Amino acid sequence: MNVITISETAVDKIKAMLAEEEAPNLFLRVGVKAGGCSGFSYGMGFDDDQNDTDEVMELHGLKVVVDAESKKYLYGVEIDYQDSGMGGGFTIHNPNAVASCGCGQSFKHKEEEGHAEKCDDKVEV
Repeated sequence: MNVITISETAVDKIKAMLAEEEAPNLFLRVGVKAGGCSGFSYGMGFDDDQNDTDEVMELHGLKVVVDAESKKYLYGVEIDYQDSGMGGGFTIHNPNAVASCGCGQSFKHKEEEGHAEKCDDKVEV
């Protein structure tokens, strides 16, 4: 079983964004770090540096990498992309989160507190 799932809609959007980068070795890295207004915050970005301890997945033809430390917070996470008239954005559903911030990018894990910080609603994903 994969650590995370990503909808085909989200994969299509990510592949389009990767194509704009014009760097053939890039892949999607998804992670978690302590911080954010609820204790932990998500990180999603392109990378080309893979470590031996990374979890590597192939989802709908997209290479996705999760670092070993983030893996325990991301089991069961579902990433989707919602297109709306005002733009659109990625959504993250984490079944392990017992609370999340209004910004949607920060969460409190069911087993750990993390490190909560002031919410500034300016989260880059």
